[in-house]
Amino acid sequence: MRLVFIGFGTVGQGLAELLLAGRDELAARYGFEWTVTGIADTAKGSAYDPGGIDLAGALALAAKGESIAALDRGGQGWDALAMARHAEADVLLEATYTDIKTGEPATSHIRVALERGVHVVTTNKGPLALHYRELAALAQAHGAEFLFEGTVMSGTPVLNLVRDTLAGAEVLEMQGILNGTTNYILTRMEEGLSYENALAKAQALGYAEAVPDADVLGWDALAKVTILANVVFGAALEPGDSPCDGITTITAADIARAKAEGKRYKLIGRVWREGGTVKASVAPRLVDMGQPLAGVMGATNAVAIRTSALGEVTVVGPGAGRAQTGFAMLADLLTIVRRRS
Repeated sequence: MRLVFIGFGTVGQGLAELLLAGRDELAARYGFEWTVTGIADTAKGSAYDPGGIDLAGALALAAKGESIAALDRGGQGWDALAMARHAEADVLLEATYTDIKTGEPATSHIRVALERGVHVVTTNKGPLALHYRELAALAQAHGAEFLFEGTVMSGTPVLNLVRDTLAGAEVLEMQGILNGTTNYILTRMEEGLSYENALAKAQALGYAEAVPDADVLGWDALAKVTILANVVFGAALEPGDSPCDGITTITAADIARAKAEGKRYKLIGRVWREGGTVKASVAPRLVDMGQPLAGVMGATNAVAIRTSALGEVTVVGPGAGRAQTGFAMLADLLTIVRRRS
């Protein structure tokens, strides 16, 4: 299977490390043999070799801050879009930065690959939140797979769980903690820190960006509930269709008052059916201590899935991380191997 990486940052490198470490087992156990024909990254350069790029060499160059262009044997000098359009590939691995407002440039990378009949695996929330129906239809029209497990809870398999394990059980509602950064901040505030100090700790640990708006204003969670609404519930929502509130107005006094009442604040993303429509929301909510979501602390994610046949199923796991999100892409690759074998 010929792979092309579009984006070779934390997630792309995490996947590369998993591919290299598990190469023999992946071949023996799943029949998954791979070669990387292209890598394109805005910061790290571009390399193309239809005969196969040295992936370990690419990781070594990236670790030293050197351009991977030294590995290029194609002589094309392609940028990411040209790589997606022209490289010899069976699967495009799209792991560029997320733009929740436009979905670009990832949407264009995905679109041109699917138009060629190239399978796509992505961790990018923007294209899914904004253009899921278009891209899914494009994949179907061209006989390509379009998989995106890592967009909601990193390596924790929410979408695969609903699609495969819970097949036949109608999903009535999904709600959960879909942003680890805000959950970490709320956890530290319960320990006595102010919002400002808890945010600073999250930034120091790399959980929050220098400009943390996507997390603390709820936008990241909003993109994820939009994906769940459209993929799981068959809706046609856009992020702007749903109410969204973050955690910036919650004070230490609010946290203390909730704790005294046996409750905890959690930023909850929710998707549910109401009559004949699907609705979604993101907002801080008070959760009783006895509820499963109340016990999810730190930078951990969780989602409770209410079904017609099984009642409520709660999944807890890491919502971010180099290896974790890389694993989500690997799981999607193995899904393609199984479906196409």
